[in-house]
Amino acid sequence: MVRIFRIVYLMVVFLLLFSVCSFAGVKLPHVVILATGGTIAGAGASTTTTVDYTPAKVGVAALIAAVPELARIARVDGEQILRIGSENMTPKDWLTLAGRVNQLLARADVDGIVITHGTDTLEETAYFLNLTVKSGKPVVLTGAMRPATAISADGPMNLYHAVLLAGAKAAAGKGVLVLLNDQISAAREVTKTNTTAPDTFKTPDLGFLGYVIAGEPQFYRISTKRHTADSEFDVTNLSALPEVGIFYGYAGENRSVLDAMVAKGVSGVVNAGTGDGSMSDGMKTAYREARGRGVIVVRSSRTGSGFIARTAEAKDDEYDFVVAGNLNPQKARILLMLALTKTKDAKEIQRMFMMY
Repeated sequence: MVRIFRIVYLMVVFLLLFSVCSFAGVKLPHVVILATGGTIAGAGASTTTTVDYTPAKVGVAALIAAVPELARIARVDGEQILRIGSENMTPKDWLTLAGRVNQLLARADVDGIVITHGTDTLEETAYFLNLTVKSGKPVVLTGAMRPATAISADGPMNLYHAVLLAGAKAAAGKGVLVLLNDQISAAREVTKTNTTAPDTFKTPDLGFLGYVIAGEPQFYRISTKRHTADSEFDVTNLSALPEVGIFYGYAGENRSVLDAMVAKGVSGVVNAGTGDGSMSDGMKTAYREARGRGVIVVRSSRTGSGFIARTAEAKDDEYDFVVAGNLNPQKARILLMLALTKTKDAKEIQRMFMMY
């Protein structure tokens, strides 16, 4: 009962702040929050529970009501698109989300989008949207590493900063962004690096795009790869994506898993290889056989950083393989899925990997 009264109180405060801004003639950006669940909407057994909690328990209205300060920086609407832990996110969900984002951004009265998301697959959803959103307006993904019920919950400040960023003109045209822990990252380059730490999201090799400092987004670099409005990928009429698997390289690796993927009918496979995307001699044979059956093979690396050099660890030109550049395996999979909606030519797909 106390929690219900608190939520009602916060909603009243939110409405009052909104009314004051409107009365004062302040033109605030219109930001729509699309909620998908995750830890930011999670609930634990106690205020000190930061693991073994239930994700996606708190609805979008309560998330917004818990941060009444949002009314000072934006006109905020909320929609509950999904209510899941992000480990359950699927390509079908990505298509649904991309469709709704594009619908909203096509409206003249919407200035930006914030997506609340679980952190486990946040980077994958962000990169998919980076390739499929058809607008230069800001799209910002945020989440939390501690549930909403924790005394040290990081979600409210992350949400506040995400809305601030989504409403900022400085964020326009920079691709889909990820905002957690005051740090602004490019969707293409960011990755989760720690299981529980609040500063888990990092950008290996390249670093953050910028930070939110004293309530202002500050950018220090931009991503040079094509994205959003300049992307050639269009998922408007798609109901499904081609199936692509990931094979994780290891000492003494066994080809049976790859063979099972090929037998199942995957259209492509990403080698999360050791070192520079390397493969054992036995796996090279297995991958070449897969390629001979029409499966597109992409070499990436399990190391977490670095650039895959073409023809360095495999005869990519001879084998008709694709190299992933500096995309990690999970993001290479996404780009390959989208590339396969347009072509099955490995050389054309290689062009896309260099461009995106």
